[in-house]
Amino acid sequence: MEPNEYTTMAAVELQHWWYGGMRAINAALLNRVFAGRRDLRILDAGCGTGGDALFLQRYGTVVGLDLAVAAIALARERIPGRLVRGSVLHLPFADQSFDLVTSFDVLYHRAVIDERQALAEVRRVLRPNGRLLLRLPAYEWLRSHHDRQVHTRHRYTAGEVTRLLQANGFVIEQLTYALTILFPLSAAIRLFERVLPANTGESAMALPSPPINAALRLPMQLEAAYLAHGGRLPFGLSIVALAQIDHHRSDGSGQEHK
Repeated sequence: MEPNEYTTMAAVELQHWWYGGMRAINAALLNRVFAGRRDLRILDAGCGTGGDALFLQRYGTVVGLDLAVAAIALARERIPGRLVRGSVLHLPFADQSFDLVTSFDVLYHRAVIDERQALAEVRRVLRPNGRLLLRLPAYEWLRSHHDRQVHTRHRYTAGEVTRLLQANGFVIEQLTYALTILFPLSAAIRLFERVLPANTGESAMALPSPPINAALRLPMQLEAAYLAHGGRLPFGLSIVALAQIDHHRSDGSGQEHK
């Protein structure tokens, strides 16, 4: 993404409604399988500036990986000593190193030329009963100025994510859209942008005023509460999936996972 987006992310991600709402949704899915766990070894693959790694520490020890030097420098202030610079296409970790791998809005990026290779690497470093928590942006027709700022290669549908995970050795435990309640407003804004000149100087993730920030976060908290009970939302701005290794699929070496 553009360098100034990392600076914006670091400044707002611990207060911004979108980040906070997405963490509530992440927790809703993770708590269904990891509630009460504090001993997990976790890889945040594409950790950005470290806000999600801080959240994930409630479940265990977190290692953050990112390719961008700017992201690593900013994340180091939050999770010192547990950062690695590297690509999700070539994870610099031993086989079966982690109980949980998270990938939040990473595989959509134009630097990830092959999601299949990234998922193969995730599968390699996961322990036999490990999970992947994956989030991707939804709907190619919702491309916006923000997608240009963060270098989006592709936006997905739930069907695409389902096929991608299943074809690459994962069993889906829960898959849903997110940001459903706010979808009509957000979609209208994005479509309206197409008739306006691009605003290249202002980030879409700027922090709104406290009342607006709180009001926008509430719908996402409601979605999280619904998803915590196994619900599935039919459309939205993002897709979130929790998946486990398919033990009946070969790992590429000719042997099945046991």
